[in-house]
Amino acid sequence: MSNPPASSSPSRVTFAYLTPRNLGTVKKLNSVLFPIKYSDKFYQDIIAPEVEDFCQLIYYNDVPVGNICCRLENKDLYLMTMGVLAPYRSKQLGSQALKRVIKAAASHSKPKIRRIYLHVQVSNTDAKRFYERHGFKEVGIKEGYYKKIMPRDAWILERIIESDDKQDQEKP
Repeated sequence: MSNPPASSSPSRVTFAYLTPRNLGTVKKLNSVLFPIKYSDKFYQDIIAPEVEDFCQLIYYNDVPVGNICCRLENKDLYLMTMGVLAPYRSKQLGSQALKRVIKAAASHSKPKIRRIYLHVQVSNTDAKRFYERHGFKEVGIKEGYYKKIMPRDAWILERIIESDDKQDQEKP
């Protein structure tokens, strides 16, 4: 008897809004992905209805492998966390998640979001390059941003959000 042929179906990437039911999954992922422990308030804030388009779980073939979490700050969107488990990196999962958030920000109207910004630890040059490939620019350094990890300084990166029409014409 021969083995059945290996499946050639493409990998499936899906996204899910954060809810009280999947918050435990987010907490577990964050404990693996990030060197700091997030507060209960952080987890309550990321399930608020007003940020559902900006806070999502990333699934690869139905397995939760990452997440992206942002918060609204007046007319800005602050990208608090984004991470993908190491074995699933280089599969465009982070890029897809970030593009979804950028698209959601561009179509958000109340309030109209003018920019997305984030902090990247100055030792994390891979993350900085990733964001720069997605149109983010370094606009400064925040000294002493991180309190419990070294180095303490962070680059501040931002991307100006354009209207939906211009967003659709963006290069891949």
